[in-house]
Amino acid sequence: MKLPRRRFLHLAAGLAALPALPRLAEAQAYPTRPIKLIAPFPAGGSIDLTARLIGQWLTERLGQQLVIENRSGAAGNIGSEAALNSSSDGYTLLLCSVANAISATLYDKLNYNFRDVAPVSAITRAPIVLLVNPTFAPKTVPEFIAYAKANPDRINYASAGVGGSFHLSGELFKAMAGVRLVHVPYRGAAPGLTDLIGGQVQAMFVDTPPSIEHIKSGKVRALAVTTATRSELLPELPTVADFVPGYEASVWNGVCAPKGTPAEIVERLNREINAGLADPKLKGRLAEMGAWPLPGSPADAGKLINDEIEKWAKVIRSGNIKPE
Repeated sequence: MKLPRRRFLHLAAGLAALPALPRLAEAQAYPTRPIKLIAPFPAGGSIDLTARLIGQWLTERLGQQLVIENRSGAAGNIGSEAALNSSSDGYTLLLCSVANAISATLYDKLNYNFRDVAPVSAITRAPIVLLVNPTFAPKTVPEFIAYAKANPDRINYASAGVGGSFHLSGELFKAMAGVRLVHVPYRGAAPGLTDLIGGQVQAMFVDTPPSIEHIKSGKVRALAVTTATRSELLPELPTVADFVPGYEASVWNGVCAPKGTPAEIVERLNREINAGLADPKLKGRLAEMGAWPLPGSPADAGKLINDEIEKWAKVIRSGNIKPE
């Protein structure tokens, strides 16, 4: 029996669609089992704390346990590789951050492609603070810049490590303010802050959680925040952009999924995360960390990722920055 061509094509199209039906049904029923959210940095840091806050919220909203797995190492790349190379079924997610945007250019060879992920949602943005030793003469950003120009390579600034967001914030400041500073990398923020307090270095770029108590106690002097707007935790501080127009740097994070994750799953997760970012209790917990929510669509999260990759790529290339 010979089928008419139109009938044959119709049947062929129907057969081709059959493999997609179980996947569509699974996406519509999602989630039916626990979900793993990989936090690619050690427990106790801001990435881990954000993961646990959003994980608890999603557990309650989705009706399935969201399990946080800390898989640290290689500037977050070990955990990121594990998450983004996993099955694209929505059951393994990544708490992504500015570190991923930096690594996309900083490392020549990565076993995952952060430029090609399924963005789910941004979560928070938080400022970095420009700190100086309290005995250091400059008391404002203009004074700091003037001192640096009059004394090139005489200001040592600390960071939590080569290629991190604190280091690159300093390099962006150098380029935009037209000053020469000497970078002194440490293995983490704590030892850098210790040497800043002790006067071994004169300045430091660092986020608010490890530095807020030192600022309040007067052990360090805060000159400005690096975000485009002021911080609610430190409302008296100006922004660097008040004196260096166009300057902006921040630590941000969000949720990403492996490429190919069904749109229905991405939209469901995005909707529930945005509901959390509007919840007063969760917003309050994030504010205690010095962060503010970044609600938006998956497309908004994708734009943030692409913009940040391009921004830090320029800083890395112009400064010829290489990983340790």
